Amino acid sequence: MFENKERFWEVDFIRGTTLMMMITYHLIFDLYYFGDYGIDANHGVWLILGRSTAILFIAIVGVSLSLSYSRVKDQLSIVEIVIKYVKRGGFIFSLGLLITIATYLFLKGEGYVRFGILHLIGLSVILAIPFLRYKYVNLIIGAVSLVIGFYLANFYFDFNWLLWLGFRPESFNTVDYFPVLPWFGLVLVGIFIGKLLYPEYSRIMKFPDMSRNKPVKFISFIGQNTLVFYLIHQPILILLLYLFGLIDLPL
Repeated sequence: MFENKERFWEVDFIRGTTLMMMITYHLIFDLYYFGDYGIDANHGVWLILGRSTAILFIAIVGVSLSLSYSRVKDQLSIVEIVIKYVKRGGFIFSLGLLITIATYLFLKGEGYVRFGILHLIGLSVILAIPFLRYKYVNLIIGAVSLVIGFYLANFYFDFNWLLWLGFRPESFNTVDYFPVLPWFGLVLVGIFIGKLLYPEYSRIMKFPDMSRNKPVKFISFIGQNTLVFYLIHQPILILLLYLFGLIDLPL
């Protein structure tokens, strides 16, 4: 039997808080994309909110991978670990493919998601497997990946088969784009942070246990079920905004 190790409530809390930030940003984005309220979700404070949320969300993926690996590295063989993360990453990536199909149909092919955040997370879980045992290697390669990725973002290319990697084709339009470069680099940095703050699945920081505080417990619950809430929040937001007559849909 596997050792039942406790969860770190602060990680769940940060993850849940980040998801609530994402829901807030997507509310503004939906009003911007489907409505006419003079709100620009791609500039100013809303752009800062959106990017900050993405950075936190993706970095937490790396922290979570580090914690997950610390739990199982002494309980599973190398082959079992590889299978575990390939299956997990493949499942998340398949959800990203469903998002691709859904947005293509819903948006009638205009700006649909070709490589969004779920595609990135799913692929990153698999790509991260050889890095999970290391600490500073993740920081170095992660930093290099970030630099390369942000450099590539200044250019457009006349092919689209590498858009998933970060080579954006000309006239590329999408509502959600998180290529491997630079964003996988942030996952690696997150793994480094996880190993730095939680070596061998132990917390180096000492602070009061707030896990039983009701608001903290509620947000942590969201953080423990991030994938479910991520999948359902946009359809619910769009439906509610439509029912209240705040947006028009491309029906």
